[in-house]
Amino acid sequence: LFGHWGNSDAKEARRLVDICLEAGVNLFDTADVYSAGASEEVLGEAIKGRRDAVLISTKTSLPMGDGPADWGSSRSRLIRSVDAALKRLGTDYIDLLQLHAFDASTPIEEVLSALDDLVRSGRLRYVGVSNFSGWQVMKSLGLADKHGYPRYVAHQVYYSLVGRDYEWELMPLGLDQGVGALVWSPLGWGRLTGKIRRGQPLPEKSRLHGTADFGPPVEDEHLFKVVDALEAVAAETGKTVPQVAINWLLQRPTVSSVIIGARNEEQLRQNLGAVGWALTPEQIKTLDEASAVTAPYPYFPYRRQEGFARLNPPAV
Repeated sequence: LFGHWGNSDAKEARRLVDICLEAGVNLFDTADVYSAGASEEVLGEAIKGRRDAVLISTKTSLPMGDGPADWGSSRSRLIRSVDAALKRLGTDYIDLLQLHAFDASTPIEEVLSALDDLVRSGRLRYVGVSNFSGWQVMKSLGLADKHGYPRYVAHQVYYSLVGRDYEWELMPLGLDQGVGALVWSPLGWGRLTGKIRRGQPLPEKSRLHGTADFGPPVEDEHLFKVVDALEAVAAETGKTVPQVAINWLLQRPTVSSVIIGARNEEQLRQNLGAVGWALTPEQIKTLDEASAVTAPYPYFPYRRQEGFARLNPPAV
């Protein structure tokens, strides 16, 4: 699956890192499960000699094999996974380790205790999670506070103009608890690249041919409504559709950073053009309205009825 996002070698990756650092981008995200560890190895080679200039974010918990010790967030798995990641990355510490998924088979206290030991040993600087539900994050934070374990500071989440579910529960939680969002797939699983338009076939080289079934679903009509609005705003600003989509995200509450999955220099430079300017309130309203969907229960009363909203106003 993850090979669809590119297969850069160390030389090409180093060139992309060069471009990022020149532009002021210094956070690089990876995971042990990406190409069975090869992604961490390539990143390690690309940052060699300039470790102090970058922040490394990696993830673990998803299965790396079929054995019982090859998946999850148990103490033994976390210690082995971190040590293996450090070796692949060619470093002695990780700036941010995120649990790639919630492990329902391991007590949360065990997970937090292991992470505490890894932080105290100097192997980790900060810890976070990815793809957790609200109660899973909140229970973990409560237990961390109770026992004095490190709190999760980041939540890597799916959030885009065609996927705004993050706003219902996780955004208010982030605001309340100080958990920043690292957004994955800001272009809606490749749907907001500017190459997908109403009445036109999917581009031949689109990664969606191989990945659509794995990503968050989007109804065609909703997608095209959002794309129409993006194209209108892009025409007003002189920017591209992806640049507008990413700029919208960067102005949302709790969003600390947006992870861009550029496969080559051209894509990277285009995505970097999403910063250094800002959408107007009117343009944001246009995109908000085009991408709005009905909130599920128990969230919709607070968005439909003034009495509910007065007690608990929506975050956005």
